[in-house]
Amino acid sequence: MQVSNTSAFTSGVNLIQSGLARVDQAATQIAKSSVTSDDSVSTSTGDSSAKSQSSNQQVERLHSVDRSQQTDLANSAVELSLGKIQAELGVKVAKASDEVLGTLIDTHA
Repeated sequence: MQVSNTSAFTSGVNLIQSGLARVDQAATQIAKSSVTSDDSVSTSTGDSSAKSQSSNQQVERLHSVDRSQQTDLANSAVELSLGKIQAELGVKVAKASDEVLGTLIDTHA
């Protein structure tokens, strides 16, 4: 009898890799949003026209930048969480595959 459980183990490893790729991509998007947001803040407060505006107008201008990026940040945060869950599930699949293979070998040895 040939014991082959590599397909389940391979599926687990593939899940881990795709989860890590998803986490990496989401983290990159969050970092880019943070840098873009910081640049917008420094640009808007560095302009001479921005200095002449009242503080309420400056705050509203900064909030409008934040509102346009909130959806992107929320999506990236969700993707980050999904990637984490996907990688964790891949670990569980790989562990279960390993345990099943060990049990089969002990039983048939």
